[in-house]
Amino acid sequence: MANAFDLSTTAKRFRFVAIAEAITWVALLVGMAIKWIPDPNIDSAVRYPGMIHGAVFVIYIVVTVVTAVKLKWTVGVTLVALLASIPPFGTVIYERWAVRTGRLAELSEGGATSRSVPA
Repeated sequence: MANAFDLSTTAKRFRFVAIAEAITWVALLVGMAIKWIPDPNIDSAVRYPGMIHGAVFVIYIVVTVVTAVKLKWTVGVTLVALLASIPPFGTVIYERWAVRTGRLAELSEGGATSRSVPA
């Protein structure tokens, strides 16, 4: 991962958005803790992280569908990628799995020549 902001390919865009989705999820969880633990009236603690996470979540869904089409993922693999957006860090766990199994082949150690594993 030489340059985290290299968005030149579909797989690199997917990785970037998957990581961003996980980070904003954590920011929202921290905001919820700040809102409810010290004083339940701190609405701004979740307002901004919530808006940012919501936007990144929608972007993740769109990028996942585009990636699935371009990289010819099966419906099952695509559904798992979409469901990975629900638990915190699920998108990062999915991205690591997709790299390891060749579904994001260009990010694998073998590069674009990595094997493609059917689901």
